[in-house]
Amino acid sequence: MKEAMPVLTVGAGLHETLALLTSQLRPDANHKEDMVFLKDVFSERSLGYLMKIHEKLRQYERQNPTPVLHSASSLAENVAEELQTGPMSSEEKELLHLLTSPHLKAVLSVHDTVAQKNFDPVLPPLPDDFEDELDEESVKIVRLVKNKEPLGATIRRDEATGAVIVARIMRGGAADRSGLVHVGDELREVNGVSVIHKRPDEISQLLSQSQGSITLKIIPAIKEEDRLRESKVYMRALFDYTPLEDKATPCQEAGLPFKRGDILQVVTQDDPTWWQAKRVGDSNLRAGLIPSKQFQERRLAYRMKMGTLPNPKSPKKSASEGCDKESQAIAGLRRSFRLSRKDRQGSSGEDSEIGESDFLTYEEVTRYQHRSSERPRLVVLIGSLGARINELKQRVIAENPHRYAVAVPHTTRPKKPHEKDGVEYHFVTKQQFDADALNNEFIEHGEYKENQYGTSIEAIRSVQAKNKMCIVDVQPEALKRLRTGEFKPYVIFVKPRIPESRRRRSAATSPGGGEHGRLTDEDLQEMRQSAVQIDQQYGHLVDRVLIKEDSASACAELRGILERLERDSFWVPLSWMRT
Repeated sequence: MKEAMPVLTVGAGLHETLALLTSQLRPDANHKEDMVFLKDVFSERSLGYLMKIHEKLRQYERQNPTPVLHSASSLAENVAEELQTGPMSSEEKELLHLLTSPHLKAVLSVHDTVAQKNFDPVLPPLPDDFEDELDEESVKIVRLVKNKEPLGATIRRDEATGAVIVARIMRGGAADRSGLVHVGDELREVNGVSVIHKRPDEISQLLSQSQGSITLKIIPAIKEEDRLRESKVYMRALFDYTPLEDKATPCQEAGLPFKRGDILQVVTQDDPTWWQAKRVGDSNLRAGLIPSKQFQERRLAYRMKMGTLPNPKSPKKSASEGCDKESQAIAGLRRSFRLSRKDRQGSSGEDSEIGESDFLTYEEVTRYQHRSSERPRLVVLIGSLGARINELKQRVIAENPHRYAVAVPHTTRPKKPHEKDGVEYHFVTKQQFDADALNNEFIEHGEYKENQYGTSIEAIRSVQAKNKMCIVDVQPEALKRLRTGEFKPYVIFVKPRIPESRRRRSAATSPGGGEHGRLTDEDLQEMRQSAVQIDQQYGHLVDRVLIKEDSASACAELRGILERLERDSFWVPLSWMRT
């Protein structure tokens, strides 16, 4: 009786097929050695495992998996930061430990790398009746798939030939991911529609309205640009930008809106006027157009020349001038003083020449994490009227004097019996004080009740030399002196929560705790104006804004910030790392 031959089912996998083939091999007198060899190969266990792996991968591929999000790492960082803003339960502490562990960070980083890869669907075949009016060797037919996203390319009309030319390719867009469209290519047709006699805005509308499969007929540039590797240049935006309000942009839809303080990854600076950039942490993979630093500075200089922009070097009254002299003290800590800073010799007036670098555009930054071998970062507090930042600083230091400290100020006033030199103040003569001031030894100094007071650079260094975090509260004008690679200051702008409705105003007391009685409408208005002025003049130098609801919550928030400064990474000016 003849043995029945096994039959493969439709759903049989590769490893089942391999097993079946192995079972069907029979010795043959003429090909005995070959059959033995094949049987040995097919019976190899590692080959069977490879077939199973291949089958599982194919099965997973057919499921068409798509990532839920492309920025798991950023989300994890945001969650971890949010958890640290207040008291944590045991479950929240465990979650924070997991989110900050190096292994999970690495897994999430790999996830984001894979999630950002593009898996385009299979393109349908070109239609049989697709007209080709050009020589096969000179034309290129490009089939792209785009959903609701823009194509990611801008076009222009060549003034000499009238041809429609690809002006730029947006990094991360559909055109860039395809690798088939390049700057300088001539566009002839879109989905079979000739664009030779159409205006650029008509062509842009035709491209934006096309969904799914889009077919382009292109004459390649004579010399195609090499695709550049993505840049690792990061910039902190020092101004707000809205492309839809910018009449100079070559394509408003391709612009990238951003706010002051946003971190931008500049992926290409090929165009000296318009850079391409992405916002760090943004899930959108396509780059957008932003004005280059040089272009933004030039047009700001032009606006100032035309009188529509104030001179950035004009003397401005400090918003904190006139702030009440805080005199409350905590045992073992120095008294605070609020001083109007004397003008430096050689300071510029309204007639000083303005350089393009004086305008606020971008600041190149990099990631920095404090190392135990380095001196702690300087923490600088600035505050608007009513913030009472000295009280906030003293309270946090008093809770942990072994970890935090103030810079002991200098004064020319006589020492009181209970005071010690170098503890409450450094007591010096007026001649010595004037000499130090002339040598720019003070970050700020001034006169109060006919006595001189000042905080010196050396006083800050003395605190840091003890491996303590130095906390200073200064007037905003002192920030420029402190923003150096030596101190790497973290600037916190403290402003009180100001009631807005009349009902709340009528019952409002001083935001610092209520010891100064009820506030009038004029007081509240001055406090608002003070906060607005500081934000306008110095907001670009601020790392964190702390809204002070009350002393207890403000202290808790400040403690959380100080703790994160020692363990987390932060964006800092690149120039600090080069010094």
